[in-house]
Amino acid sequence: MTKMNRGIITAISAIGLAQGLKVFTHKKLTGNWDLKQAFTTGGMPSSHSAGVAALASYVAANKGARHTETALAVVFGVIVMYDAQGIRRHTGEIAQLVNDLEDNLVALSGNFPSFEYVQREGELKELLGHQPVEVMAGALLGTAFGILCAKLED
Repeated sequence: MTKMNRGIITAISAIGLAQGLKVFTHKKLTGNWDLKQAFTTGGMPSSHSAGVAALASYVAANKGARHTETALAVVFGVIVMYDAQGIRRHTGEIAQLVNDLEDNLVALSGNFPSFEYVQREGELKELLGHQPVEVMAGALLGTAFGILCAKLED
């Protein structure tokens, strides 16, 4: 019987851990418990960063820093983290502007009944990406988790 790939298990577990921690960081920030935070994008810490950092550190701990697999995991991780705090965050900011614009159009159409505007059923999702501190927290969490998993294997 074949064993599951430990690197994949480590990365997915780090993602799950980070997603679970979002419930606690949301509680600390807002004072409210919200279990739905465990299933959202964005927020503290970045589960994307935790997953790729866990994989990279796990591979590095097992193969060594000079191994090609480590290089692949690190480069892949940097791209994912850059995307999480860059492009995805900016997309969320644009969604917020579109939602605000729509709210303004709804208010405007109420003042001018001849202005025909049909409001969308739902707003665009605004929390898509991460602030740099959320990415860094996820990366630190993932790195520590990946190293721990590699050491427990020995």
